This record gives sequence, structure tokens and C-alpha cells, in this order.
Amino acid sequence: GKRKRLGTSVIYDSDESEGSDILVRKAPAKRRCVMVDGESSEEEQPDKTCPAENVSASKKQNVLAKLKELVRQSAARRSCSSANCEDSDSEASVEEEPLCQLPLIPSEGSETDSDSIKDFVVEEEENDDGDDIDNTEHVKRLLTWLFFPIFFLLLVNFDCISFFPVSRCDHYVHFKRIVKAFLINAIDDSFLSSLYDGTRQKRYAQDMLLSLHYLDNRFIQPRLENLICRSRWKDRYKERVDCYPDVRISLKNTENMSCQACEMKRYCKFNVLLSGRLYNSKTLEVDDFMSDDKQVLKVGVVCANRTRVYHNLKHFKYKLYMDCSSVVGLDGVEDEPVKDTVERLFSHLEESGWIQKRYSDLEDYMEDADNFQEEK
Repeated sequence: GKRKRLGTSVIYDSDESEGSDILVRKAPAKRRCVMVDGESSEEEQPDKTCPAENVSASKKQNVLAKLKELVRQSAARRSCSSANCEDSDSEASVEEEPLCQLPLIPSEGSETDSDSIKDFVVEEEENDDGDDIDNTEHVKRLLTWLFFPIFFLLLVNFDCISFFPVSRCDHYVHFKRIVKAFLINAIDDSFLSSLYDGTRQKRYAQDMLLSLHYLDNRFIQPRLENLICRSRWKDRYKERVDCYPDVRISLKNTENMSCQACEMKRYCKFNVLLSGRLYNSKTLEVDDFMSDDKQVLKVGVVCANRTRVYHNLKHFKYKLYMDCSSVVGLDGVEDEPVKDTVERLFSHLEESGWIQKRYSDLEDYMEDADNFQEEK
């Protein structure tokens, strides 16, 4: 018994130690300090019922309550701004300071405090295991707060004022607005120019402008970039395909030569004939400079297929506009307000399935681009 007591030092902490007969010994240097807990501590320690002990217990309960509140707000803090995060971190550091002043030996009130912490932790584990629905809703709310500002900034960059109702439109609604805008521009060729330069600020005009941006930046441009970055096309060939709105790909005799698209040694058996007038990608105004110019290039199988897929998407908007212009040109009604003419023609195209057919063509072109194989 004596050898054991000499090997370890027991620390007794009491506010009334000065008036007691119990000796308090200091632990020698470089020796382990054994914390007395459980039944032995209850036998050796006197009862602590002084008011100061109750005050410290109440302080600890307040600290624990604050910690619980901080844990509940942790998700919100992740999505806050950097300034708010710094404020919350400073508040958390201030609130964590009382933890360093907690006594080493557990008191009567600390048992209930530790039980409350355990209950709190177990409650979170149970939620992680058994309450997947709540977790899913939490993730949805978090993603909404994270990505909504990014979407808002994109719309601001596109000068889209009426973004809230339009953002909830499906793709076909955007497409119908584009058809209507093209019908208007086929009658008044300054309409698209006035949309892009900001002259027209009415709600319907802003909706059409947003739908045009949606077609370019969500439907077409990302797929074009994906087709290019996965190919070995030379810049000169890409510029030619971009400039000529008409293409004709025909099968010819096979030749072992350098492909004129990627400049790799290939068995080339396709001729790519590029023609048509250059046009503005936004206003769709044509440029008559060298309108009869043509380019004939011999390419391999993969580059020929890529050219077909790329060209269909690149010039889809222009081809759609030309089709709308043909519809307006075939209409024999004169001396009618532009609004009435557009509404009448649009209703006819929608009822006949013309708009749906063009939209299905766009979906097929996008699917071809998404499923195009890697360059080999």
C-alpha cells in the first residue's frame, strides 16, 4: 500500500483546505498526475456544497448552452460572407475562453453537464443515420444559398433585368420566345439590334433577350467548346467552319494524306464544301463581302463527322432565323400591324407543329454533340 502511494501523487482541491487537517502534497517533477475519479474520490474528498461551487456549475451550464447554439448555427456560418465569418470566429473564441478555467476534478454538477453533451452528440449521430430526409433538405437549402448568388451575377453580366420569372422557364418556352423575336426581326430588321444595344426595355423585349442569351450560352456554346477542346482541329479550319453557314459533306475517293482539318496522316475520303455569306452572330445581319466564296477541304472520317455535328450547332440560330424570314416572306397579308402579324404567324406555326419540329432538331443536334466520341 505504501509503495503505491509513494509512486503517485494525489491532488486534493478544496476551498476550505486551509482550515482542514488534510495535508496537500505537490506532485514531484517529471511524474504523472493521476486524477481521482469515481468511488475513490467520493470516499477521499469532502462534500462541496459551498455557494462558489454552485456559481461555477451554472457558468459551465451557460457555456454548454452557448456551445450547443454554435453547433446549430455551424451550417449557416459556412455560407456566410468572409466578414461575417471573421466576426463569428471572434465571438466563438471569446466564448471558448471559459472552458480553460474549468476545474480538472469533476464536481456534482459536471455529471449532468457531461450527460447533456453526450445526449446532444448521440442525437446528431442518430440524425445522420436515420433521418436522411432532413439531411437532404439541409443540403438543398445550403446549395441554394451557395449557387443562387452565382446565377444572379451571370444574369447581371448578361444585362437581364427580369430574371426571376424567366429563370423558372423550361427550354421550350425560351425557344418559342426566340421564334417570336425572329418573326419580328424578319418584319423589322432593326429589332434584334435594338435588343442588344439596350434600346428596348419593355418586359417582353427583355424576356426575348434573355432567351437569346440562354440559347447561346446554355445550349450551343458549351457544346461547341467541348467539341473543339477534344479535337485536333487547327485554328484555321475552325475559323472556316465558323464563317460559312452552309456545308456539304460528300464521299470521294480515299487518299492517304494529311487531313486538312487536323493535319494528321489519315485515310481521307470526304470533301467538305463550305459556302454562304458571313453574318453577325447576334443581330444576324449578313455581310455581302465575297458572298460567292467557297472552300473545299478533304478530311478524314472523324473530322468529317465532327464538322457535321459542329456546323449544325454553330449555325442553327442563323438557319432558324432564315426559316422564319421565309415564313414572313410567304405571307401575303399587307397593311397589318406588326404585332398582329407576328401573333397570327406564331399561332399558325405552333398549331402546325413547325416550332416543335425545329426544337426537336435542336435537341438532336445537342445530343449528337454530347455523345460525340473522343479523338483517336
